[in-house]
Amino acid sequence: MGVVGAGRDLRVDAQTSPEMTWVFPRSAADPIVSLLSQPFFRLLNLRKLGLSDNEIQRLPPEVANFMQLVELDISRNDIPEIPESIKFCKSLEIADFSGNPLSRLPEGFTQLRSLGHLALNDVSLQSLPTDIGNLANLVTLELRENLLKTLPTSLSFLVKLEQLDLGGNDLEVLVAFVSGVLLASHTACPVLSRLWAEWYICSTLEQPVPARADVLTVLSLQPDTLGALPNLRELWLDRNQLSSLPPHTATPACPALLPEPWISSLIQELGNLRRLVCLDVSENKLEQLPNEVSGLVALTDLLLSQNLLECIPDGIGQLKQLSILKVDQNRLTDMTESIGDWGSLSPRLRAALPKSLGKLAKLTNLNVDRNRLTALPAEIGGCANLSVLSLRDNRLALLPPELANTTELHVLDVAGNRLQNLPFALTNLNLKALWLAENQSQPMLKFQTEDDEKTGEKVLTCYLLPQQPSPSLENLLQNSVDDSWTDTNLNRVSVIQFLDEPKGDDDEESGAERRKHRDKLSYPKMGATVVSMFYTAVGMSQDFDSLKAL
Repeated sequence: MGVVGAGRDLRVDAQTSPEMTWVFPRSAADPIVSLLSQPFFRLLNLRKLGLSDNEIQRLPPEVANFMQLVELDISRNDIPEIPESIKFCKSLEIADFSGNPLSRLPEGFTQLRSLGHLALNDVSLQSLPTDIGNLANLVTLELRENLLKTLPTSLSFLVKLEQLDLGGNDLEVLVAFVSGVLLASHTACPVLSRLWAEWYICSTLEQPVPARADVLTVLSLQPDTLGALPNLRELWLDRNQLSSLPPHTATPACPALLPEPWISSLIQELGNLRRLVCLDVSENKLEQLPNEVSGLVALTDLLLSQNLLECIPDGIGQLKQLSILKVDQNRLTDMTESIGDWGSLSPRLRAALPKSLGKLAKLTNLNVDRNRLTALPAEIGGCANLSVLSLRDNRLALLPPELANTTELHVLDVAGNRLQNLPFALTNLNLKALWLAENQSQPMLKFQTEDDEKTGEKVLTCYLLPQQPSPSLENLLQNSVDDSWTDTNLNRVSVIQFLDEPKGDDDEESGAERRKHRDKLSYPKMGATVVSMFYTAVGMSQDFDSLKAL
């Protein structure tokens, strides 16, 4: 049997080729469109078909002939609709329709019961089929960069789901999805291992519960929210407008519908996510972190950048596996006695960084850039594996000598502070880079020793010490007092970045690029043994020998 198209003469015997794989690359001189003719659809034993990145404008209904088809990739084409006949491809297990101008799925789509992996990223979907729960074998469901505003309750029937990507949609209320969908039963999504909720238009997790009888029944029977996902390993909630996390969402959200005791019981403690490895709530409007975060005993990566946090809860010290902690561009503030009577202040306001931070023996990377810290707890010396410490643009006047106990420390950034000198004990460290100023040309400097005028102790100094206040820094700190956390504050790029982390974000970046960025940050690539942080400056190989010789 011959299949001829645009200069090709592809001869395949459908009877003797039971496991056929056809992958067609895009070629302007040899278009694929002409191949989608009647002879092509006689390949009844076709199992894998790849037609991505072509200019196909129509998927013929004859695709139903491929009843043995297992994998289908027609991503990044110009196909406006999927034919109803797709329902006859009963063997389909992997399908990627991403990057097409689809607005809906055909009614029979949910009859593809063998589907395990489905990608519908960037296809302009406005809604999902109400019976999407019929796709009971789904393990991966990607719906990034669509126009979804609501999710069907049948989604809770996808009990094998491990990866769910809902980034870049128009979902307005996260709790409506979590409470009304995932919690239809206690066993809903029991093996869910990833939940991405990036770029939601979520104003808060405290939105009123929809006044529908079925939802109220669900809530009264099973009030758990995130805690109902005990196997969740990665939770991505970055780039939203969340102002709180469970259990602080127990504030009466819907008193007209539910009595206060029930409302309180709706919130499952965040600490129940015992298998959670990565939690990203960066770029939100969080004002506090619940102390229940201490229950995340498996957590290795905690990303809290660009929020409104004023302190870190003491329970952070219980996260024994924590390797990466980013709290840059927040409002971490050390309260002093001159502000008020300690007895009248909440305990969380007494120190922005708790002493329990020193219990994080596996911590390798700590970024607290651009906050209002005036002191670093001496207990920081307990972080024996700390390799990168960035304290840029704070209000630090001194560093504790105990910092010298972090023997694995190689990169220290204290630029933009108010340091008078450095502890002499730092000469015990094998530092490769020590940054004191933004315009510092080399990662290491020549230091001199002298006696501190106040304490008489030996200290280190150089031409960049004492540090001089930067007008830009002072403006930043002053502007950050305003409750309106503007994009100007949030978009300042940290000097220290994760490997492969993009230096900027463009709203017009393609969905594929955003997905690629998410995958780069996914566990285990963010693990302590794999992820590294780097400086944009060059020449970081210099040792700290010049200080040791003093």
